[in-house]
Amino acid sequence: MQVATYTFQCRFVTQAFLPEFKGSTIRGAFGHALKRISCALRRQDCGSCLLFETCAYAFLFEVKKALPFEAKRLRVAQRPHPYVIVPPNENQRVYSPGDTFSFDLILFGHASNYLPHIVYAVKDMGQNGLGSKIKSKGSFEIENVLQDGAPVYSDNKLKTDRPLRDLALEPFSDFREDALTLTCLTPLRLKFTNALQDSLPFHIVIRAALRRLSSLEEVYGDGEPDLDYKGIIARAKEIESLTSDCKWVEIARYSNRQKSSMFFGGLLGQNMYKGKGLGEFLSILKYCETTHLGKQTSFGLGKILVGTMSDA
Repeated sequence: MQVATYTFQCRFVTQAFLPEFKGSTIRGAFGHALKRISCALRRQDCGSCLLFETCAYAFLFEVKKALPFEAKRLRVAQRPHPYVIVPPNENQRVYSPGDTFSFDLILFGHASNYLPHIVYAVKDMGQNGLGSKIKSKGSFEIENVLQDGAPVYSDNKLKTDRPLRDLALEPFSDFREDALTLTCLTPLRLKFTNALQDSLPFHIVIRAALRRLSSLEEVYGDGEPDLDYKGIIARAKEIESLTSDCKWVEIARYSNRQKSSMFFGGLLGQNMYKGKGLGEFLSILKYCETTHLGKQTSFGLGKILVGTMSDA
């Protein structure tokens, strides 16, 4: 699957009041802005719109609706969002005029074809303001956009010819260490037997990672990987959980659709696992470092970091 990480470097023009975790705020504002600049017919029901098949907003946000490239029957219940938002890694809540902030948008597959729409939407998002309506929304300007570290937008000029990078399972067949760590950098929400988990047994992590890998590759890559899924899960059950300092953290967000505040939490912290044959699992987890893991990844949840003894 092809991916690209776009870093939006911005500067506030007016004062802004933001929550500590900014992923939901950025996603909500981005979605509204993208719909404003994409929707020519101002329809409420995207599914009945004649422009649905070519609409940037529909592709990025309306994942419950089938698109032309999904004519074949997908094994996933609905396609995953073709992007992940990585909010600023800071707890700052009040921003003054002139303060800078940045966030990443990781795009999967041909989502990068909509980069002009996305940049224009973030510009619109800056003009309409970000943050609390009650106090004041902070307007901002884009200073630069980087694609995997290289400048692609500044001074109202956009480059769209930079190649995308390939994300694939890295071979770790020669990995001989018997321990690895999994750090949850943003809240990780995993479900098993239809229940949110308050601990992270290794086989549950690997089940979620396999679902993430297979669904993304099926929809946005070269097709579902030919893996021994049952065998991988069986072997994952043999991996022992050594230590964990993970804690459940709740995050508040306001839902415009439901017109109410909601809470969605997850696990933050580090887990250490021990066992044999960790190389095949390391390949899968490294893939999910880029794609994030679990539920609400489009908000920025489920950002993980995998470590080994050789990283220390």
